[in-house]
Amino acid sequence: MSRNLLIFGLILASFPFSSLGDEVGGNGLEIPAVTVEGPTFGGKQLWTDELIFHDWRIQRHTWTGHYRLLDDKDYRRAWGSFEHCNEQLESLKQELGLPPMRGRVVVALHGLLRTRESMQGICDYFHEHGDYTIVNFSYASTRNELDQHARSFARVMEHMGPKVTEINLVAHSLGNLVIRHYLGDQTNLAQGKRPDPRIHRIVMLAPPNNGAEFARKFADNKIFQTIWGKTGLELANEWETLEPRLAVPACEFAVIAGGKGEPSGSNPLLTGDDDFVVSVEETRLPGARDFRVLPVLHSSIMDDETVRECALKFFWHGYLVAEDLRQPIPRAPVNVRLRE
Repeated sequence: MSRNLLIFGLILASFPFSSLGDEVGGNGLEIPAVTVEGPTFGGKQLWTDELIFHDWRIQRHTWTGHYRLLDDKDYRRAWGSFEHCNEQLESLKQELGLPPMRGRVVVALHGLLRTRESMQGICDYFHEHGDYTIVNFSYASTRNELDQHARSFARVMEHMGPKVTEINLVAHSLGNLVIRHYLGDQTNLAQGKRPDPRIHRIVMLAPPNNGAEFARKFADNKIFQTIWGKTGLELANEWETLEPRLAVPACEFAVIAGGKGEPSGSNPLLTGDDDFVVSVEETRLPGARDFRVLPVLHSSIMDDETVRECALKFFWHGYLVAEDLRQPIPRAPVNVRLRE
């Protein structure tokens, strides 16, 4: 067991942690609506975006339920209800002459224990080389359950703006399950309910599409329970309940997994090839238009130059390397019993 804990510690060490402080209160606390400018004190594992306008964002606090408006320098411009923060944002748009978001957008979602800073490099790449408007979604990955992350993501999508014509999604690890939960929540064919039709293509980076063996191995570990929080426990103990709520994207999507390209990977605790946290087999999702295994580790897959190039190619052309080199993952055949 000591060997397992050592490996667990090494994996945790690869994830940078953020401060948990900033305007913390108790549940149900009455927070006045105030317009007060000033720096924040981090707290990125306690705040979740519910509206993003360029680099401005309205965030909800996990514990108190109150909101704050941050500008493009992460300075707080307002505090209180969502309506108050949105009113302040609309006023500042007029005062500062902020243009609406328009055209093609890439929305990025980070993974468990991470913050939006972990996706900033790949976002900058898409902006520089693809001329995309960037929406870098930040959520309290360890403090809420997956359905809450998906609801907040839905609000971000709802506030994208009418001048946005195309939306591409790129996510690391847990962020892919947030997307799939959102897609499931937004789909009800009987009621004519579908996800945002502007969603064009999705690139999944190291997604635990089939659960996480690593999480299951440490499900009873107190350190795991404390640090990985509610969502980590869902992956460990509630996958059978969670999986049916995760939709397979109807749009074109690709999966990039990390691995050595060998029968065994970097982590002896996992079955088969892996990126040290998620196995290659756990990333596979039938219906993918393209699939690729690259020699990268889980915590830094989004920083790899080849990964970024492949993701941009997929957004442009629908393949990771070339059309004739696509490696699709076929959907399981549907057995149809003919009437005699």
